[in-house]
Amino acid sequence: MTSIDDTDPFTLAEESAARLAELTGVARHDVALVLGSGWAAAADQLGEVVATVPSTDLPGFRAPAVVGHAGTVRSISVPRQGADPLRALVLPRTHVYENHGVRAVAHGVRVAAAAGCRTIVLTNGCGGLDRSIPAGSPVLIADHLNLTGASPLEGPTFVDMTDLYDPQLRALARSVDADLPEGVYAQFRGPQYETPAEVRMAGVLGATLVGMSTGLEAVAARHVGLKVLGFSLVTNLAAGVSDQPLSHEEVLQAGREAAPRCAALLAGVTPLL
Repeated sequence: MTSIDDTDPFTLAEESAARLAELTGVARHDVALVLGSGWAAAADQLGEVVATVPSTDLPGFRAPAVVGHAGTVRSISVPRQGADPLRALVLPRTHVYENHGVRAVAHGVRVAAAAGCRTIVLTNGCGGLDRSIPAGSPVLIADHLNLTGASPLEGPTFVDMTDLYDPQLRALARSVDADLPEGVYAQFRGPQYETPAEVRMAGVLGATLVGMSTGLEAVAARHVGLKVLGFSLVTNLAAGVSDQPLSHEEVLQAGREAAPRCAALLAGVTPLL
């Protein structure tokens, strides 16, 4: 299989999209979703699953390294009132801390664009800095801080990041759930959780959410012309905001408890994209 390390990343994305079309029988998709911690069950509510493909059957994808993250790509037919069904692509995620390189982190986003998608929905589970937003709450991402020290863009690739998280799509999400708060997401590299001092630093810089994904994917998405809608699920208060220790099991448990609301939100929003 072609390696992500020795092939132009956009050529590899085209190869992966072509193989995806062959295996799913769907020539083009309309929208892609990356479902992070707490969001995976939402895919079951979107519509009819047309095909499920192991991600490792597609050039450039890696097997998932995180408990709770799927290792498949799903093609879903999303019904829409008065219109043809929407073709949705549910993609796995590679985190920068898995040490496969930033090209691997951006690969799914680039495959989505090569597969015809015009919009991508990026979701994650995160730590919250705002005590008024309790664990179990979905939050619209209004902007982000990239604190990973990395970028998916290579060379003199200058891309405007103004309104990266599309204002019209955020308004659309609020038409489905009017109570959605907004926040600024700070992406750290991980895999360790942030220290209380790092959380305080992120707060001083303007963040209200902290986690280990999404920002690099959003940059890659803007570069390939995708509109971006981002959601965080606050799975816990960040280190130092609460005196409770952090654990991955806590994140998974909060995700399970919030799954019905997250599923309803995505099921309402996706047909409108």
